[in-house]
Amino acid sequence: MNQVSTSPTLDALFQRILARKPDAVALADPINKPRITGQAPQVLTYAEADRIISALAGHFIDAGLPAQSVIAVQLPNTIEFMLTVLAAHRAGLVVAVFPLLWRQAELVAALNRISARAIVTTCKVDGVIHADLAMHAAAEAFSIRHVCGFGTDLPEGMFSLDQALARPSSSTRNLIQDGRKAAIITFDVTAEGFRAVPRTHLSLIAGGLAISLESDLPQGANLMSAFVPSSFAGLASSVVMWLLAGGSLALHHPFDPEVLEQQLVEAGCDTLIAPAQLALKLDECRLPARLPNLRHVVGLWRAPEQVASSPAWTAQQVEMTDVYLFGEAGLFGVRRQSPDGMPGPVRPGRHGAPREAPGSSIAGEVLVTPKGTLGLRGPMVVVPAYAPPPPPSDSLMPAPPRDFVDTEYSVRHDRAHDTISITAPPSGVMGVGGYRFLAQDLHEWSRRLGQGALLTALPDRLSGHRLAGRALDNARAREALAELGLNPLMVEAFRDRATPVS
Repeated sequence: MNQVSTSPTLDALFQRILARKPDAVALADPINKPRITGQAPQVLTYAEADRIISALAGHFIDAGLPAQSVIAVQLPNTIEFMLTVLAAHRAGLVVAVFPLLWRQAELVAALNRISARAIVTTCKVDGVIHADLAMHAAAEAFSIRHVCGFGTDLPEGMFSLDQALARPSSSTRNLIQDGRKAAIITFDVTAEGFRAVPRTHLSLIAGGLAISLESDLPQGANLMSAFVPSSFAGLASSVVMWLLAGGSLALHHPFDPEVLEQQLVEAGCDTLIAPAQLALKLDECRLPARLPNLRHVVGLWRAPEQVASSPAWTAQQVEMTDVYLFGEAGLFGVRRQSPDGMPGPVRPGRHGAPREAPGSSIAGEVLVTPKGTLGLRGPMVVVPAYAPPPPPSDSLMPAPPRDFVDTEYSVRHDRAHDTISITAPPSGVMGVGGYRFLAQDLHEWSRRLGQGALLTALPDRLSGHRLAGRALDNARAREALAELGLNPLMVEAFRDRATPVS
């Protein structure tokens, strides 16, 4: 039996909505789910979702996973992702979300870093057999005790969660719903290397509140998320905003423009959450004019230095909110309110939610560090996860504590108008297709490809950067990339000379 305190968790938010309207639509799958995972799409009410969440939570308890242990989740943007996250929290577990493009080497490194006890995946996603990847990674991770997945044709040794749902367990765990407990772990790449970033329920909810209040999202909103939830921003803008609004959440696995439009029409969605460059492309194609129910668009910028130079938002009947993402460190939103549809100004100092509303709750603080980079403070920012390494010194005096995270994004402060402009991303880090890589790693990979090979990141308006490769011996290049454990998109960069990969 769960005890509810005044400090909410995601499951507590879900149960509050469940008590008010159990028969309302809660979650809807992508309509092209058969192509993505080979499974039929589902539409669930809150009561139906609750039964599945309880069954999954019971399975995790029966599998012997102790409270506060870490469970890794690598799933596409389908309802199984949302149900698994809520079920893990109901069972008292901490969820580590893994990007879909991670392969065995990346999975093993992350699993060992966080000492995960279990992995949840699906049989396949877009033709890639993720079940085999999970089993091979689990074999190399000492802490893994349980591997389970959705779908058919699972490998031997992987427990079928579809069977767990067919014969639901009634096992429960007596928990105190405390939002100060750890909820999720996401992963970031900084100049200092790979980082695991843990967050509490309250920190995660603070991120969702910052977006939903700035975008003036109404209660009962029908959301459509086309942003993969394998990051802090992805979770905050999908599952948290859905639970805060108390409406429905339809999911779109990126990306098929015709399917997206069909889903928006059929589900009657009034809010679209998508990568900002994609949202602006849809605006150029006049898609909002064909969607009479659409009222809000939340555009997430993985490359926040591109916001100031972005085109105007022209759909007058639809409000656009730019959400600036700084890896896993934090985020903030700025609604476009000027008549010309251009991005709103970013000012240093504390900002509310909504940002410019007098007397609003403080969502965070933006500051300019002494070295001219952007720093973040606030309830969603996990300062200890980004603590710099201690400098080599013979002094016994500890370094002064830091109460902010330096995002390493270069900024320019216009003192006359008291605004800041983000001018450049962190040095030494490349964002490729929504994923961050160390520039030195790209250099090392190109060195391993052989004489005359080239691997570089080219600017791309939609994905930040895309990889382009050239090799004299393409077969040897593909073999070397595979040895490094890189994902197939990178390997395919060397199918032909100078073939770009996004």
